[in-house]
Amino acid sequence: MSEEVFYDVIIVGGGPGGSTTAAFLGMKGRKVLLLDKEGWPRDKTCGDAISGKSISVLKDLGITDLLEKVDHGEVTGLTFSSPNGKIVSIPFRKGNEGIHRGYVCRRMVFDNMLWNNAAGKCTAITGANVAAVVRENGKIVGVKAKMKDGSEKEYRGKIVVGADSVSSLIAREIRGADVDPDHTCIAYRAYYSGITGMDRTIEIHFVKSVMPGYFWIFPLENGLANVGVGMVMSDVKKGNVNLQKAMLDTIEQNSLFKDRFKDSKMVSPIKAWSLPFGSKKRKIHADNVLLVGDAAGLVDPFSGEGIGNAMYSGRLAAKIIDEALAANDTSEAFLAKYDKQLWDGIWNELNVSYTMQKLGRQEWLLNLVVGKAAKSDKAREAIAGTFSNEEAKQGYASPLFYLKLLLT
Repeated sequence: MSEEVFYDVIIVGGGPGGSTTAAFLGMKGRKVLLLDKEGWPRDKTCGDAISGKSISVLKDLGITDLLEKVDHGEVTGLTFSSPNGKIVSIPFRKGNEGIHRGYVCRRMVFDNMLWNNAAGKCTAITGANVAAVVRENGKIVGVKAKMKDGSEKEYRGKIVVGADSVSSLIAREIRGADVDPDHTCIAYRAYYSGITGMDRTIEIHFVKSVMPGYFWIFPLENGLANVGVGMVMSDVKKGNVNLQKAMLDTIEQNSLFKDRFKDSKMVSPIKAWSLPFGSKKRKIHADNVLLVGDAAGLVDPFSGEGIGNAMYSGRLAAKIIDEALAANDTSEAFLAKYDKQLWDGIWNELNVSYTMQKLGRQEWLLNLVVGKAAKSDKAREAIAGTFSNEEAKQGYASPLFYLKLLLT
């Protein structure tokens, strides 16, 4: 038998997007149900980088101190290598949020922190696998969840938020399957201990064996590191690339890494996942429905970072949902405010990142940029700005940027 319970908002998925939405709505006094199929803490395959945008949302939630208390790695800059083997380290500059350091935090830790914060402000249930939506007159009015004890429960709400990741059931219900190989990344990741040469920088390596993707090393706590490789799905298919093998070959054979990994140990299985890039605008709202995070397809197409936009979208979704509930209007027309404000806020940034991604396919250009940065303080300053300041980032897509680089 199913049991009906009514809420203002039902949020499916307790990752950064879902937990952020739930926390902000709970702070506004709304009756919120947060459902997740996993038990907590749980792992989530990811690069684990926490951007300045994420930190700004944590500030609004009032929980930046929590991040300082949990296990994490603190980073102060970026290290790049080019296909010809040149290496350069670039310190962070203060970005739009005034932040000049970053964090790398395992999703088992970071997501659990966000979940626990949200759970204190709403009804949060684990082991609830949402298997179907409930419709009335063609509109979504709730969800059906299979519980870990085998029972089924039906929950109804005025608004349903899809925060259920890249394979989102809620997204499929409002727009159908939408996996675009040109705007989706395939990535592999494992945790390692004992890698030498880590210096509190996020390492991004454009090595020939994984072009037009890249290989990364992100420092975590206690000598751990997140190590992985990513490539656009269409390139994987076109080149028939075995990405997992490419990752291991890079570690074992590339002259930049084989000595650094010589005494290292892989301390987790290698896991794969896909990232829906925000370089394509997907349908993200319908009557009574909003999508956030990976369900909305908001991952940065250059860096592959998705947590920041997931939390950004969650904060905005909570604002628009609160307005919709106050107006007693949860129609697609009213919720279009979310669509407009979200894309107004992040589309330009995502579009520039997409241009940067395409430019990053050119080996000669990467060799030029990294080579110049290795020799010139001014070049390093220019490149640092593209990762901390949106106006500077736009300049990266301009031919004038490279002309100035040549003259530095």
